Amino acid sequence: MSAQKPPSKARRRTALIGVITAVALGALFFSAFSVITDAGRGDGPARLERMAYFAEWNTANRDYLLKDVADSGAAERLTRIIWAFGDVDSDGRCSIPEDSDQPWELYQRRYDADESVDGQADSYEQPIAGSLHQLLLLREEYPDLRVGLSLGGWNWSTYFSDAVKDEESRREFVSSCIDLWLRGDLPRLGDEPQGGEGVAEGAFDGIDIDWEWPVSGGKEGNVERPEDRRNLTLVVEEFRRQMDELGAETGERYDLSVSVANGEEQIPASYEPEMFAKVDFVTVQGYDFTGAWSDVTDHHSQLYAPPGAPDDASTDRTVRQYLDYGLPADKLVLGFPAFGRGWTGVGPDDFGRYSQAEAGAEGSYGESTDPYGELKYRSGQRFFDPVNGAYWLYDGNEWWTYDTPEIVRMKGAYVRELNLGGLMMWNLDMDPEGDLVTAMDESLRRDG
Repeated sequence: MSAQKPPSKARRRTALIGVITAVALGALFFSAFSVITDAGRGDGPARLERMAYFAEWNTANRDYLLKDVADSGAAERLTRIIWAFGDVDSDGRCSIPEDSDQPWELYQRRYDADESVDGQADSYEQPIAGSLHQLLLLREEYPDLRVGLSLGGWNWSTYFSDAVKDEESRREFVSSCIDLWLRGDLPRLGDEPQGGEGVAEGAFDGIDIDWEWPVSGGKEGNVERPEDRRNLTLVVEEFRRQMDELGAETGERYDLSVSVANGEEQIPASYEPEMFAKVDFVTVQGYDFTGAWSDVTDHHSQLYAPPGAPDDASTDRTVRQYLDYGLPADKLVLGFPAFGRGWTGVGPDDFGRYSQAEAGAEGSYGESTDPYGELKYRSGQRFFDPVNGAYWLYDGNEWWTYDTPEIVRMKGAYVRELNLGGLMMWNLDMDPEGDLVTAMDESLRRDG
């Protein structure tokens, strides 16, 4: 995603004076803001979504298990988990790549008792093991928790355009996704006994389309067509049709959602407004407005743009563009990050905010990225801007911007004020102690 052009320093300084004052009086300002915001909210949707992504590859990479989702308290606080990601293969079908670790981690790996949601060790012959079996156990323990399977993402959107290019391809693509993820028909691979028809049924009750991004703007090498925008709407309609047929057969309700981009020009280029009528909700990325691809520090998930820089990218600006574009407020689920973006070689002016940087900071979670679970323990000066909904850390050289529980509560108040559909967090292993999930839950509960 392209970096946003920062406003001039002269304009920034005007806003910063008020921010530093606000930092000194942070708790007072935030309390006042919360009271004012809540007093003006409407009734909104019947249930405010409190959802978070589970990045299944981090079970292997970071030893983050579904048991941790339960133990942290996140499972009882969430209304929905979105599972990332399902592959769209070169034939335009939903599949589990055989040449990857996904089959093993997803449904063949046997869990020891101390790893398992129910405290019981897996047996060798059971028809489904791995994280999908753990998900089924989690859903038994939390029967109100819904789970959607997200298709694509940054790395697996390569062939989305092929999958939806015409009526026949759309029909076969959707059918393959429903068979694999909703009916739970898993392939038997190698000499492992796991897999078979219906063994994963009940793991998922929704499909999320995370095509990054229709028409253009995604990862290098993605197949792109000018018709992608229209074809996305048509495949949404096909998903809705086939999922409704499945629901009539099983008596279950299946949710359909789309994850969408936040680029000002990308929104009208990638999405048709009529698509929104066919989905249950839309998750909007309220983050990655900037990052180390820019040589000037800036907030990547601020709620509002500072008064001196009204054109700066912000959550509010993105939300209002979608509302103006026809997305119903109660279907808009606002995403926030459980990670920060960082820069190094940042001078002391303005406490590093809106300052020239030498490069992106070294992060433990990808390029110039650190999870909240590590950032909250980093040393340095911390600054909370309760007026614009932003937070940063500066240690004299490195500058990091990220969301904290205070910021998440502000965004929860914002959701209620605008009668939006809820909040979504990317992703759970970045918030291992559940601080951000707790703030999300507390800020959105009707009885809170």
